[in-house]
Amino acid sequence: MKILVIGSGGREHAIVWKLAQSKKAEKIFCAPGNGGIKDIAEPVDIRPDDIAGLLCFAKKNKIDLTVVGPETPLVKGIVDVFDENALKTFGPFKNAAMLEGSKVFSKNAMKRFGLATADFKVFGEAAEAKKYLKKIGVPIVIKADGLASGKGVIIPKTIAEGEKAIDDIMTKKIFGDSGNRVILEDCLEGEEASILVFTDGKTIVPLESSQDHKRIFDDDLGPNTGGMGAYSPAPVVTKVMLDEIIKNVFRPVIDGLGSEGNVYKGILYAGLMITKAGPMVLEFNVRFGDPETQAVLPRLKSDLMDIMLACVDGTLNEINVEWDDSPCISVVCASKGYPGEYEKSKQIFGLEEAGKMKDVIVFHAGTKNENGKILTSGGRVLGVTAFDDDIKSAQAKAYDAIDCIKFEGMQYRKDIGSRAINRTT
Repeated sequence: MKILVIGSGGREHAIVWKLAQSKKAEKIFCAPGNGGIKDIAEPVDIRPDDIAGLLCFAKKNKIDLTVVGPETPLVKGIVDVFDENALKTFGPFKNAAMLEGSKVFSKNAMKRFGLATADFKVFGEAAEAKKYLKKIGVPIVIKADGLASGKGVIIPKTIAEGEKAIDDIMTKKIFGDSGNRVILEDCLEGEEASILVFTDGKTIVPLESSQDHKRIFDDDLGPNTGGMGAYSPAPVVTKVMLDEIIKNVFRPVIDGLGSEGNVYKGILYAGLMITKAGPMVLEFNVRFGDPETQAVLPRLKSDLMDIMLACVDGTLNEINVEWDDSPCISVVCASKGYPGEYEKSKQIFGLEEAGKMKDVIVFHAGTKNENGKILTSGGRVLGVTAFDDDIKSAQAKAYDAIDCIKFEGMQYRKDIGSRAINRTT
């Protein structure tokens, strides 16, 4: 089969890497890909949001399955367009993708379908939002309504910080039209976890649990990022709790959307806060998480191609999904300045040495290949991934691999996986 994977990040590298293990994979293309993907997939110079260009390529090259990595093309309706042209595509249709495309849509859906989530209010005017902020006080969570590359959630420590965040989002438009509305919601306390499920709109099959680390610095300090690392499984999520999450989170939202004529197919990701009162939903994403994917897919023993095709065809109930028991950890190496303005075109050294280590995979994200040299080209540059018999050994192996890698200004967290180690020791 010919496969087209859309995207350029570490998530897409992990997806390509796993799909390449399938006996059914005849040829894999990746649009646009990155500096590390070319060994297992052919890069295609088409932007992920160029739906017309991607459609033309898929038809011309007789693509059998398209896998959409990032959220933007999903929210723009790429699955609808490809489906109208009889092209199989892994991902939700546009209306269902609004679970991530609009936080207002998502919170209203949570409320409509009876999910446990933080209380919230929606504002279309900065003055009204600031008035409510002063009334409620901090801590509080401020969210831009639309897509913001994982950076549209701010938790101010003071009223002044909150007012600045509202002005940045709604007046300065740092996220463009995504900031036309903001949500102010209660700040939940607990430990975060990420649960992803495969679904064909009827059957729900959970992936192994994981935990992301959003803040740029150790001990969850500093501004939010797209994610600085993840590990799987997340000990905070027990088997009993996972069953509860499927029953009380995923089943109601997938069935609820279906009852409204929006059949959900693909991956659905729930960001959860495990509180003293139980799991509560922070957000939904309509695609594989990044960097959770880099920590979860290496543990998948089953053929990812079979699972994706079953989601598209509505036959997921016929698939047996198996997992490796070995814990896995992925640590993000980022450019200097990230998540703000960051430096680019810094040569990366030591990739070959790190890649030769046993049970280590280096997933590329913000990289490019120029004349045989791998250079940085994004904020999050690499996802150094390792697995072992226990999480402590996996953590040590990942950081040993990072010691091999060098580029000017490289920054990374030193505590990815520590929460899990503390829970299991």
